[in-house]
Amino acid sequence: MIGVTISPLERAGLRPRVDKALSGFLATQRSILLEIDPALADVADTVSAFVLGGGKRLRPAFAYWGFRGAGGADSDEVVAAVSALELVQASALIHDDLMDRSDTRRGEPSVHRRFERLHRAEGWRGGGGATGFGDSAAVLLGDLALVWSDELLHSSGMDLAELGRARAVFDRMRTEVTVGQYLDVHTQATGNTSLERAGKVARFKSAKYTIERPLLLGAALAGAGPEVFASYAAFGLPLGEAFQTRDDVLGVFGDPAQTGKPAGDDLREGKRTYLVASAFERLDEAGRAELDGALGSPELDDAGVERLRAVIRQSGALAATESRIDTLTTEALAALAGATIEDEARAVLRELADAATRRSV
Repeated sequence: MIGVTISPLERAGLRPRVDKALSGFLATQRSILLEIDPALADVADTVSAFVLGGGKRLRPAFAYWGFRGAGGADSDEVVAAVSALELVQASALIHDDLMDRSDTRRGEPSVHRRFERLHRAEGWRGGGGATGFGDSAAVLLGDLALVWSDELLHSSGMDLAELGRARAVFDRMRTEVTVGQYLDVHTQATGNTSLERAGKVARFKSAKYTIERPLLLGAALAGAGPEVFASYAAFGLPLGEAFQTRDDVLGVFGDPAQTGKPAGDDLREGKRTYLVASAFERLDEAGRAELDGALGSPELDDAGVERLRAVIRQSGALAATESRIDTLTTEALAALAGATIEDEARAVLRELADAATRRSV
């Protein structure tokens, strides 16, 4: 239709195709679980609702267009293979919500809260109480999603040679996101406020598995050469950092209607992001003491959130963080422009870069 702009996430009909691959796979897994025990219906239904109930499908999009850019031909099999990234994402988010004690995700109860409520609603007594049961369930469902990511990749229909090339990228990505999550927890525990540590957490917790590794996964599935791998890394890593830094800004200044989480949740959780580290670097002693004293307090109310927002903004940290996002994005786009890849894929990847970094606060 003339005048209608198609989202880069919808090119090649990708998002509904990813949803179809995930729906079919999860339906099969549900049948398997119910053969084991009817009690597992809650597990299957919760994972399905979590995976299919939201998400932009950004990671499969980068992997798919990385594959196409490297000369790979479109097929339902490659769509199924890259859809496995959504199960890695689900695992990371379920565990992240548990560690952060987050009540919601995408405007709905987080997984540990769902099972906590189930325990109470059913009047159960064991399992460490409602909270302990919810926590245990979230650990196990996050683990299950990670196991299923491997199964979906290898049951996608791609041939063994293609999957063999992708294996090392997929394994490295899952290691990186796991240790990146640990570094995030470690940084909060130690109170590290350095920009260097904030950048490292952003790279390994999110940047690599959001953009760089999906691109490299697509390149591996397509049998790309070293030049394409180098170009995708030079494009994907700074863009991934820009994406995560934007996410950090939204975690403090975002609209809950858009983020699906309470306003200022990152402040209550004590996240030591690039934005926060930048504020610590710029504030005087009194300002640092105020920020440090309130950061990570679960009792931080709306007025306290507004006060910390003002402290961060007035320090110049918000402006500096926005400048960093622009710098990283410019670096990424320069690498993309020089990459030896298919022109259609280059154009879509350029649009995906914009979608990843220009989200409104």
